Amino acid sequence: MQGLLVAGRYRLADSIGSGGMGRVWRAHDEVLHRTVAVKELTAALYVSDGDRAVLLARTRAEARAAARINHSAVVTVHDVLEHDGRPWIVMELVEGNSLADAVKERGRMEPGEAARIGLWVLRALRAAHSAGVLHRDVKPGNVLLGADGRVLLTDFGIAQIEGDSTITRTGEVVGSVDYLAPERVRGHDPGPASDLWALGATLYTAVEGRSPFRRTSPLSTMQAVVEEEADEPRHSGALGPVIAALLRKEPERRPSAEEAEQMLAEAAEGRRPHAAQAFIPTQSSGLHTGGTGTPPRPGYGPTAHASGYEPGGTVPGYEPAGTASGHGPAAPGGPGRSMTGPTAVAPTPPGPAPVRPRPRRRLRTLVLVVAVAAVLGGGAAVAFQEWGGGSAQNAGSSGGAGPATPSPSASGSATRGSDGTVPASWESYHDPLGFSLSLPKGWKRTVYELSGGLKQIDYSPDGGYHFVRIAINSSPDFADAHQHQVDLEQQLQRLVDYKRVALKANIYRDRNGSLWEYTWTALKKDPPHIAGPRHAIEETYYSRSGTEYAIYMSTPEQDWAKTSKQFKWVLQGWQEPPAG
Repeated sequence: MQGLLVAGRYRLADSIGSGGMGRVWRAHDEVLHRTVAVKELTAALYVSDGDRAVLLARTRAEARAAARINHSAVVTVHDVLEHDGRPWIVMELVEGNSLADAVKERGRMEPGEAARIGLWVLRALRAAHSAGVLHRDVKPGNVLLGADGRVLLTDFGIAQIEGDSTITRTGEVVGSVDYLAPERVRGHDPGPASDLWALGATLYTAVEGRSPFRRTSPLSTMQAVVEEEADEPRHSGALGPVIAALLRKEPERRPSAEEAEQMLAEAAEGRRPHAAQAFIPTQSSGLHTGGTGTPPRPGYGPTAHASGYEPGGTVPGYEPAGTASGHGPAAPGGPGRSMTGPTAVAPTPPGPAPVRPRPRRRLRTLVLVVAVAAVLGGGAAVAFQEWGGGSAQNAGSSGGAGPATPSPSASGSATRGSDGTVPASWESYHDPLGFSLSLPKGWKRTVYELSGGLKQIDYSPDGGYHFVRIAINSSPDFADAHQHQVDLEQQLQRLVDYKRVALKANIYRDRNGSLWEYTWTALKKDPPHIAGPRHAIEETYYSRSGTEYAIYMSTPEQDWAKTSKQFKWVLQGWQEPPAG
């Protein structure tokens, strides 16, 4: 086709690139006497008439999309035309190669250079999004590196223009699967955050020389995009936190384009962007996977609120802090890596080699897989008919926290809460962490987790068959309590007979909070083979200082009538630690 005159004006010279959809030619515009790039859609040669019409529509959409964007980092489209029944696009010619070519030739790029490239791509995306255009196929092959040092974003061939009806068939996935955002793989409508995810994956490829999620097939690649975290980049330098922030699974947790631009500008100067840390899940203590997965990677650790199956999953042979091996009843939630409660995160297992934290999303998946029923301590397997008190031994505590100090309740009520106040027979427990709460006499305290900003304390009369958990997170990674609970509920959908009773935003102690109540069925196959319906309820709120408090209570379904009353009294008697 070399020498072919297209539309009586553009004479093709030599092919300068090709892909699955088409070929790009260097050509001479014989009217304006300038060199241009002409994109030929070769796919149109091999499709039906109906599909050819779709390709033509996509080509026109690409031209319209690019024409709406006025930015020096976006390749200018001069014309769109038909020749030989096929669509062709005439664009400005960029002398140079693509980012994909550069990575292939050099192996990988230095972080500062990759950050500079990413900065220009982001500016192009900001201009596109401001014009109502989503690119939807950001990848190294569509980032052009000009010989003059310019960086340009090209190929808006599957772009979507705000207000246009889609030209994509129902169920069709468009774009390169390595760089599809998780929400797009799930079939959700893309947004600007989807383009930012693809930029993050592109930058990862630039500094590591490989795609972060490429697997052996498109299906396994898409599964990795949704379910797995990328391996920690080894050569990312100051760009690492920015990549991690852009690759958050949830689009609402990725930085905005403005925030990402600032981070990339700092990384391009070799400075580590501290603002990126706000978008990266905080690390928990080490997680022992019981041989079910790859060792976790630092820098991509789970956050505090990583609960899954409420009644305690375990890792064999490990007891949580506060339980002496072979002495006394198990801590509430049972021995092992208990996943019980609202904000359960695994304590650090013993052993000579520390285990690094697993990525947040992967942890949640693991929780749902290994979760088992709560393990009961001495004698609690027998139904506890009147469980307002108990004779279980104090399981103790770790980290020097010490036991809670009970004192008589100051409620002044002469009856068991008939006037809506805490029953006079209850005691006020002053916890070493500074908070206090009212509970029946005889409830015992167990430290479940003391790790950085996360602290979790359990109180139970019977070793965990019924229990209250207080979770305190001084560094929450959700905007509000309701959003956090909604996210957690998504992780519980695979519980047997899971049913939401309530999940609604509310006001608690004059603060925005959220109340979540649900039921499920514990399976008999789950050790220690205590099966049956369970009921749980949780109030979560943020204090004025920004600390997240979750007050959680769990019980067998048959005791729910009593538990629901007790939970109200627990909320009435709760006092958070004093300020300062």
